[in-house]
Amino acid sequence: MLDKQYLSLKEALNLLLDKVPFKNLSIEEIPIEEAYFRVSAEDIFSPEDLPGFRRSTVDGFAVRAQDTFGAKDTMPAYLMVKGEVLMGEAPSFELNPGEAAYIPTGGMLPKGADAVVMVEHVNVVSSDLIEVLKPVGPLENVILEDEDIKKGELVIPAGTKLKPHHIGGLAGLGFTKIKVVSKPKVGIILTGDEIIPHHEKVSPGKVRDINSFTLAGMIIEEGGIPVKFGIVQDDYQAIKEVVTEAHRQTDIVLITGGTSAGTKDVTAKIIEELGPPGVLFHGVSIKPGKPVIAGICNHKPVFGLPGHPVAVYICFFLFVRPVMQRLMGLSSKNYTPFVKAKMAKSIQSQAGRTDFIRVYLEEKNGELYAVPLLSKSGLIMSLVKADGLLIIPDDLLGVEKDEEVEICLC
Repeated sequence: MLDKQYLSLKEALNLLLDKVPFKNLSIEEIPIEEAYFRVSAEDIFSPEDLPGFRRSTVDGFAVRAQDTFGAKDTMPAYLMVKGEVLMGEAPSFELNPGEAAYIPTGGMLPKGADAVVMVEHVNVVSSDLIEVLKPVGPLENVILEDEDIKKGELVIPAGTKLKPHHIGGLAGLGFTKIKVVSKPKVGIILTGDEIIPHHEKVSPGKVRDINSFTLAGMIIEEGGIPVKFGIVQDDYQAIKEVVTEAHRQTDIVLITGGTSAGTKDVTAKIIEELGPPGVLFHGVSIKPGKPVIAGICNHKPVFGLPGHPVAVYICFFLFVRPVMQRLMGLSSKNYTPFVKAKMAKSIQSQAGRTDFIRVYLEEKNGELYAVPLLSKSGLIMSLVKADGLLIIPDDLLGVEKDEEVEICLC
């Protein structure tokens, strides 16, 4: 069992999110063309009925349904052709009993018409006479004027991440601008004497910066703005100055490295001194990422993330991502996709700890298998090769070969 000082994943998340204010960012109004993947700041209601008029769903003839009752191949209903409906125009005529009008898909029904007979069920006798070979009921092959949405109906609730179909719907209702939550600014600080910029040649004992690029991408993916504060050497005063400036400029601060129990690991001390209430937890029963730190300093979340690339990725996914979502007021309908697969081999776990195993997916004989990528958390390529994560909860001792599991596609 793990040391009692470590919180479970559930305990840590509950403690953290309880301290993070919901929808705590400013609101801005932007053109809908710029609103893709932003978060709606308020409920959006329809200003009108959509489509706004009765439309045909097929090519055919607009009719009064009752004029077609009893029609069949051997005894068709004869209707006079009153005219033709043109696309993009309101018909200038009205149908009387015994009359019909040609109408294309999407065309507006003329007054008096309440149904459309498909062209396949019509025999054109002449330019002004048709035979209807099959009856239609009222409103058959017709979209009502408010069938898509009614005036005053809720279109998009507040806290929705706006996807392309949302923007398309807003365009269809005539919106040009909407209010969205401002993007959170997330500061990234790398600490460690061993880290060098990614463009420099590696010498013995040094490693290139990986984490700032991984974190920046994840921040952008979640709707934030990454702000890099560079690489800081393992010096308490130097780190504190950069962290203080990042805390002033941004909404969330991420510090990588300096979270374990070494003599030069000062992240927890700096977070504690940055402002109340300070550190909320230091250490969670997860692998990788056990030494993660989370704090709230003067209402702003500050994280100390382990230095290993895989641990950074996992800790961002588990802790930073939900904090960003909460600050933006994102609704609970922001689901993470999972896929079911069979395990390609058995994996052992430790009781009391939640494990995150990188896997890649492969298909064998029509079935999907998850193949574990077993490597240390300091090796980024296990993430590069992975398709997702197998999450082994803290109440299991592992999973068996051929056991069906759910893989998080994150």
